[in-house]
Amino acid sequence: MTSFSFFKSLVFFLLTLSDSFMQINSLSFGINYGQIANNLPSPSRVALLIRSMNVTKIKLYDADPNVLLAFSHSNVEFVIGLGNENLQNMTNPSKAQNWIQHHVLPYLSQTKITSINVGNEVFNSNNTQLMLNLLPSMRNVHTALVNLGLDRLISVATAFSFNNLENSYPPSSGSFKEELIQYIQPLVEFLDEINSPFLINAYPFFAYKDNPNEIALNYALFQPNQGLVDPNTNLHYDNMLYAQIDAVYAAIKVLGFVNIEVRVSETDWPSKGDSDEIGATIENAKLYNGNLLRRIEEKQGTPGKPLVPIDVYVFALFNEDLKNDPTSERNYGLYYPDGSPVYNIGLQGYLPQMVLPSKSNVLSFNFHVWIIVTYLIFAWELSRLEAWEIL
Repeated sequence: MTSFSFFKSLVFFLLTLSDSFMQINSLSFGINYGQIANNLPSPSRVALLIRSMNVTKIKLYDADPNVLLAFSHSNVEFVIGLGNENLQNMTNPSKAQNWIQHHVLPYLSQTKITSINVGNEVFNSNNTQLMLNLLPSMRNVHTALVNLGLDRLISVATAFSFNNLENSYPPSSGSFKEELIQYIQPLVEFLDEINSPFLINAYPFFAYKDNPNEIALNYALFQPNQGLVDPNTNLHYDNMLYAQIDAVYAAIKVLGFVNIEVRVSETDWPSKGDSDEIGATIENAKLYNGNLLRRIEEKQGTPGKPLVPIDVYVFALFNEDLKNDPTSERNYGLYYPDGSPVYNIGLQGYLPQMVLPSKSNVLSFNFHVWIIVTYLIFAWELSRLEAWEIL
C-alpha cells in the first residue's frame, strides 16, 4: 500500500508540472460563436478551446456543418440559427421541412442541438415584410420538428432587441413599442403555446454610452453602488442587466402572459471602441463579464424573479475583424483569434497552436514525452512489486 500511495503522489506531481493538466469547474453560461472574420481558428481547434474551458452551451448564428461536426460526441449543447435572410423561404412549409432534414437531422446522432433561433432582432430592421414573415417561419420550423418527432428535444425561439421596449424604467413599467405590439403579441402567444423562452439581447453598455452622466458606471458593471429602487414594487436593483430583464418580464405581462421565461441571448461589454464610445475599455469589459460570471455561478435570479436563475449567453467568443463600424463591434470577444485572452476573468481555455517545430517546441514535446515514459516505467515497476508481493 505504501509503494502504491507514493506512486500515485509522484504521478500527480509530475502531471501537475505539465501545462496540459487542468481541472476546471463546469461553467453554466453560454457563449455566442460568431464567425464574421477572416482570421479565426478552425472549428476543430475551437472545439478543443471550448472543451478546455468546460463551457457546455454554444450559440451559432447559422447551422455551419463544419462546426457541428467538430463538436461531435461532445457534451456541448448547441443553439443554431436561421438568419433573417432565410425567413422568406421558411414561410413555405416544405422548405422549412427540407431545411430541418438537411441542417439538423444529419447531425443529431453526434451533436446536441437543443434549439433553433429563427431570425435575430427582426424588429430592429424596419422591414415590415420581414416582421410579417417571422411568425409563419417559426410555426413552420416548429411543425417540421413535430413531423419528425423532435419538438420535445429542440425548441424554437427568436431573439429580440432590448430596443424593442418603449419603456424600461422603472422595471415594473416595462412595455413594448406601440407600433410593434401587433407583431410581438402573436409571437409571444406562440412562444407560450410551445413553451419556449423569450430571448433578449441586452447590453447595459449601450445605455451607459448614451447617458454616461445619468447612469452610474458601477451600476452598469455590477460593481458596488447604491443601486435603484423601483417605486412601484420597492424592489432594489444593484445592476442594470437585472433591471432590463425584469423590464422585459413586465412588458410581456402587459400582453397578458406570466409564465414565459426571459433568457439573455446576448450580453457583453466591448474592450475597445471609438472616441465617442465612452466606457469601451479592457478594464470595464473584464469587470462586466467577470462580475456577471460570478453571479451566474451563484445561480442568482433577478429581484422580480429571484427563484429563476439568470440564463445568459455572452457575446462573443472571438473578436471578429470583418464586422462593420463602430469599432466596438469588432471588440466584444473573450479571446483574440490566436487564442490568447483579451482579458483574464478566470477562464482557463487553451487553443492548440498550429506552428512549425522550433527548438522550444521540441523541448516542450520532449518534456511531455518524459512525463509519459516516467509514468509507464512507474506503472511497470508497480506491477512487478505487486507480483512479488503475491508470490
